[in-house]
Amino acid sequence: MPVRILLVEDERDLAASLRAGLEAEGYAVDVAHDGREGWNLARLYRYQLFILDLMLPGLNGFRLCGHLREAGITAPVLVLTAKDGEYDEAEALDTGADDYLTKPFSYVVLLARLRALLRRRPGPAGTPLRVGDLVIDQVTRRCRRGTTDIALTAKQFAVLVTLARRPGEVVTKTEIIEEVWDMAFDGDINIIEVYVSALRRRIDLPFGLHSIETVRGAGYRLVDARA
Repeated sequence: MPVRILLVEDERDLAASLRAGLEAEGYAVDVAHDGREGWNLARLYRYQLFILDLMLPGLNGFRLCGHLREAGITAPVLVLTAKDGEYDEAEALDTGADDYLTKPFSYVVLLARLRALLRRRPGPAGTPLRVGDLVIDQVTRRCRRGTTDIALTAKQFAVLVTLARRPGEVVTKTEIIEEVWDMAFDGDINIIEVYVSALRRRIDLPFGLHSIETVRGAGYRLVDARA
């Protein structure tokens, strides 16, 4: 599945900007504007990464990070804060944060830090997915068939990852929406057909292969390619 991020940030303009940028990179992003809302979402959904502001209303970032670790949630936590004292950094790391960025920060650096955190964690997010000779690297966001690189948009890549995480299984349109977009999606679910069609033109047609099957009335299935 695409990497799903929970961003907990009370500065609404900054949160909206970060969400738009991260979604353009292919991440699925949910946003909370206070610590208690973030804690509730963290218990409802499975996130692969958290971005937390420290100075949050309701429940500050230190306490929220501590709650995550006490609950056995091991996904990486990147802390964002206007504070730049070494004691604040030390406290954030001591409560379970994996990395720390002081505002204002470079968006390019933020993306690099997120990629580094995902590489360090064991498990699916850092492991390339393989279906036949199709290889999808979730960290570098590169796709290739055999030795040929395939250029995909961020959303195309995210849809492909969702299918590749369950090779041979039928994945419904609703499941793809839930994984690739976010909890606030209110568009036409048939947009998935557009993305699947585009993927076929990128990963199958140039190679004379068929790897994305349509299961009528059910969804789509990614299989080892056949001619």
